[in-house]
Amino acid sequence: MMSDFIRLCFVKGNSCVPGIRRSPSKVGMENNFHVVIFCALISLHLLLVQGARQGQDIKCGACRALVDEMEWAISQIDPKKMIQTGSFRINPDGSQSVREVPFSRSEGHLLELMEEVCEKMNDYGEHVDPATNRKTYVRHTSRDGTAMDLSDVAFDSRVSSSLKFACETIVEQHEDELIEFFSHETDNVKDKLCSKRTDLCDHALKIPHDEL
Repeated sequence: MMSDFIRLCFVKGNSCVPGIRRSPSKVGMENNFHVVIFCALISLHLLLVQGARQGQDIKCGACRALVDEMEWAISQIDPKKMIQTGSFRINPDGSQSVREVPFSRSEGHLLELMEEVCEKMNDYGEHVDPATNRKTYVRHTSRDGTAMDLSDVAFDSRVSSSLKFACETIVEQHEDELIEFFSHETDNVKDKLCSKRTDLCDHALKIPHDEL
């Protein structure tokens, strides 16, 4: 769409204003200059909007993929496996501030997962919605080895590198939020964390929960 607009302005010589067409015999050089400047400004605006949207899609996709990978890793640990947390120092009343929590959701284990989770972005590819041109990210490698339909998925080093960088940025900037959400079982973490809490996804609530 944007390339058609630019071609309309600079190749065909039509005015960028709908309904108004340039007449070479009546329009002077000054008016032509104004038209070119107007077209250039509109084109720049479209480029900026497109770039911002692509950046938003990458951040959103990385956040949702991160959540999916964290939840899967947590689910692989026996929920009955417990660990003691807190202080083992004796309080004045003789008690200790120690409690047992599931190992899978302990802060130490979550921090270990967060150090490794962004490597999983290498397993994701890019899908472009033909209707909206918005990008989502899906696994191109299944965890159990089952075949996957990848006919509409592009996967290359550019996609995985962008996702990995966005994932690492999220982990660094939102470590406390990640610990908060994964320290206990929570429904719809993707929407609550990636959209409502961090605003990384401006359209997350419109995405099905099983889609990244």
